[in-house]
Amino acid sequence: MARSVEHSLLVREGRRLSDPLPRPPRTRVMVVANQKGGVGKTTTTVNMAAALAQHGLRVLVVDLDPQGNASTALSVDHHRGTASTYDAVVDGMPLVDIVQPCPEIDGLFVVPATIDLAGAEIELVSLVAREGRLRKALHAHPWVFGEGEDRFDYVLIDCPPSLGLLTLNALVAGDEMLIPIQAEYYALEGLGQLLETVEMVKAHLNPDLEVSTIVLTMYDARTRLSAGVADEVRTHFGGQVLRTAIPRSVRISEAPSYGQTVMTYDPGSAGALSYLEAAREMALSVNGADEGAQA
Repeated sequence: MARSVEHSLLVREGRRLSDPLPRPPRTRVMVVANQKGGVGKTTTTVNMAAALAQHGLRVLVVDLDPQGNASTALSVDHHRGTASTYDAVVDGMPLVDIVQPCPEIDGLFVVPATIDLAGAEIELVSLVAREGRLRKALHAHPWVFGEGEDRFDYVLIDCPPSLGLLTLNALVAGDEMLIPIQAEYYALEGLGQLLETVEMVKAHLNPDLEVSTIVLTMYDARTRLSAGVADEVRTHFGGQVLRTAIPRSVRISEAPSYGQTVMTYDPGSAGALSYLEAAREMALSVNGADEGAQA
């Protein structure tokens, strides 16, 4: 209760949390992917990003989904004609000319997606080095892997619910994967295909890619089903699974319709506090520290 009240007061006063997280040794580029739709992928992207920023870190969200839901939730302009990930991936526009600050949260920035991105899969087919265009754009941004105070601590890439060329670009661009898994029966069915794709990308395009973080979403502690899925996921993936599970929450679902994440829409809610704890756990994870040290 005390943590809920404290978080609500700090957010409403526009202040960052009193317990900032340590900055990673280098920018952590994390791909949020799962080809199964409806697992809370975009919701996890925007809320984890918001939670990290509220902890005093600098975060960039790259919206790679033509639906632009992450851009909507973070309240940034993404109407047709807005400079977007399409311009970066297809036309080679520098990201520095595309990035927008999130008006709700200090330290959070967004590369928005527009509907133009829907045609990018077809247009990328004929381009040279089509799988590495997002990686090239990210590495050219001075705040990614930079040395100064302005450096991004995290880049979270929100992928479309498919394993096409856009998701492939994300997998080549990233160093780590954050996989949201819905705590329901079908959740594990498509995961094998995703992990096979990851292994192919590691073998041929990006040997540094690792599945570092798995988060259980839409968890209902009242049901045996959620507990059973959670046990199965933890048995298979061990320490990669965050201890914090994200509960089913109406407040989390409502927030995007107001152009917000749940972190600002209802900062004292169970959903917001869960994402806050999940972000802290991820930021302090051994995997992240180890990868930064090796780089």
